[in-house]
Amino acid sequence: MFDYLFVAVTGLIAWHGISYRDANGEREWGHLIFGAIALLFCIRVLLVDILEIV
Repeated sequence: MFDYLFVAVTGLIAWHGISYRDANGEREWGHLIFGAIALLFCIRVLLVDILEIV
């Protein structure tokens, strides 16, 4: 149950971080970096812990 919740939360964080734009319509480096890190953790937990592929 914790793995599914973790994937959902990190997926939302990744989506927000990667798609965020400021008032001028530009992307901020901080959001992109943390969004990419969250996406890596999301994919890792999904593949290793839930789907047991690796």
